[in-house]
Amino acid sequence: MIRSMTAFARVSGEIPEAELTWELRSVNHRYLETFVRLPEELRGLEPQVRERVNARLGRGKVECVLRCRWSSQLVNAIEVDDERLEALLGACRTVETRSAEARSPGVVELLRWPGVVREPEPDTAPVQALALSLLDQALDQLVATREREGQQIRELLLARLDGVEAQVERARRRLPEIRDRIRQKLEARLAELQADVDRDRLEQELVFLAQKMDVDEELDRLSGHVAETRRVLERDEPVGRRLDFLMQEFNREANTLGSKSADGETTAIAVELKVLIEQMREQVQNVE
Repeated sequence: MIRSMTAFARVSGEIPEAELTWELRSVNHRYLETFVRLPEELRGLEPQVRERVNARLGRGKVECVLRCRWSSQLVNAIEVDDERLEALLGACRTVETRSAEARSPGVVELLRWPGVVREPEPDTAPVQALALSLLDQALDQLVATREREGQQIRELLLARLDGVEAQVERARRRLPEIRDRIRQKLEARLAELQADVDRDRLEQELVFLAQKMDVDEELDRLSGHVAETRRVLERDEPVGRRLDFLMQEFNREANTLGSKSADGETTAIAVELKVLIEQMREQVQNVE
């Protein structure tokens, strides 16, 4: 099954500590390139995120964004460092015993003293576990989308391959007529010149011209490329690079067919082949 490289997935989940949302986007790229954006408290997850993405995807530029909204209880929580406060109060008492002008600090002043108040460190273990679970779900969704779009691309490619086969068959049917036309034109030219004809030499010239304009080999290769492309489309693995190579081979044979064209219809066949091949190439650019 072929896969598209363009897809989007969004998955959310919630536990008492936080609400998490993953957004995954993938677009065309020659290789697999992953960009990860995580909240500062969860930056340690990046290696595991990359490992999971690499295990599921073969090609594409993938952006993985995790948004986290912490529980209000955690955001608004305030902790007092008891040891720091006791040390500060002890220092205040010491100063009061040594100076009659000294006064005890107020509560607000004590809370403003550096280190007395601190924000509690959230327990990120359950949040990390949820983040990885949601990532797996998002990857499932992303892969499913890529497979659905890949199936549509596969159907388009198969239709174009049918078109290529039809043009190849059309060209094959033209070959005998083209060879007869070459013979007739050469004999008509000789008749105009009213020259004695060496039949052996004439046959040699006809063979030479036929070889020069013979496209049997190109048509055979085009048929072979069609068969190989169909086989590749049945593979259960990333096939984008192989298909891209086959499109180059298709195009090479179509160009050669056009350069050897001996009449207008064969030229039209070559043009139609190039149109079909270009349509396939555009689709293949989006295949993983």
